[in-house]
Amino acid sequence: MRMNTLGRTGIEVSALCLGSMTWGTQNTAEEGHAQIDRALEAGINFIDTAEMYPVNPNSAETIGRTEEIIGDWFAASGRRKDVVLATKHSGEGSAARDGAPISAKTIHATVQGSLDRLRTDYIDLYQFHWPNRGSYMFRKNWTYDPSDQNRAETIANMEECLNALQEEVERGRIRAFGMSNESAWGLTQWADAAGRTCGPRIATVQNEYSLMCRLADTDVAETCHHEDIGMLSFSPLAAGLLTGKYQNGAVPDGSRLSLNKDLGGRKGPRAFEAVQAYLDVAEKHALDPVHMALAWARDRPFMTSVIFGATSMEQLERSLGAADLVLSNDVVADIDAAHRAHPMPY
Repeated sequence: MRMNTLGRTGIEVSALCLGSMTWGTQNTAEEGHAQIDRALEAGINFIDTAEMYPVNPNSAETIGRTEEIIGDWFAASGRRKDVVLATKHSGEGSAARDGAPISAKTIHATVQGSLDRLRTDYIDLYQFHWPNRGSYMFRKNWTYDPSDQNRAETIANMEECLNALQEEVERGRIRAFGMSNESAWGLTQWADAAGRTCGPRIATVQNEYSLMCRLADTDVAETCHHEDIGMLSFSPLAAGLLTGKYQNGAVPDGSRLSLNKDLGGRKGPRAFEAVQAYLDVAEKHALDPVHMALAWARDRPFMTSVIFGATSMEQLERSLGAADLVLSNDVVADIDAAHRAHPMPY
C-alpha cells in the first residue's frame, strides 16, 4: 500500500482510507470491527470518522455512535498505535450542541467528547466538518453566493479557533488539523492565519472528489499544491453510482439509494449517462469500474488519501482490489474524454 504524508506534519497515511460513516446504522459494531481488521491486514493504516456519524439517517440519537464503535475496537484490540485516526468537529446546523457554530468555546469540550467515545488520549487528525460561513459542497455550487459573508468575522474566528487548537496540540490531544468542505480561499486563509497565531498549520482538506465531482481540479488543486495541503477525497465512488449498481433503475435492498432517494442530489438522468460512459471505459480496458474509479482518484497529483466506505465485507474486498492498480495512459485518456463529454453531471 502506497503511503503519503499529511501536509507538512510528517504523519504517514495509506493512499486508501477506511471510511466509517455507516457503522452504527447500516453496519453493526461487529461488522465495523471486522472491516478495521481486514483493512489493516491489507495495509491501510488510516481511518476517518466524525462526531456526527453514523449517517443514513443522521439523527440526534445516534451522534457519536461510530466513534464509540471505533473506541471499542481500540480497547479490545490494543492496536491504537497501528491506526492514524481522523475525526471531525460538527458545526452550525448539526444536531450536536444545538447547532452551535465551531468556535474557541466549543473546541475543548468537543475534543474531549471524541476522546472519551474513541477511548484514546489523542486524535491524529482533527478536522472541522464544514466552515461556519457555509460551503458550496453538496450541490450548493449551483446557487452559491458568498456575498453575505463577513471577511473580518471569518478571519477572527479562524484565529480564535487556531489558538484553541494549539492548546490541544500542546496538551498532546491532537496532532494535526484539517478542514472539510472548504474552498480555495478558505484554505489560503487558514494557512495564513496559522502564521499569525502560531496555531497548527492546516494539513489537509476533505472534500468530495470523484470522476463525477471534480470541483477541486482547479483552484483547490492549485492551493493544495502551493500550500502543502493534502486532499482527502470523500465519496470517490459517487455514493455508489460509479459501481454501476444503480443503472437502469436498479435499487438494491439496503443500498444508500434505498435510504436516500436522491443520493444527496447526485441522482439524475445526466448522472446515469455519465456513469455509463465511465462503465464503458472500464469495460473497454477490462477493468473493474470500482478499481478504476479509486485508482484514478488516488493518483491525482494533489491527492493524499481516498476515503471509501463499505456496508459489506464483499464491498470492502472489492475496493481493496484498487490498491495496486496503475492506470495506463490510454485509460486516463479515455477517462478524460468521458469527462469532457459529461462535465458536472450533477
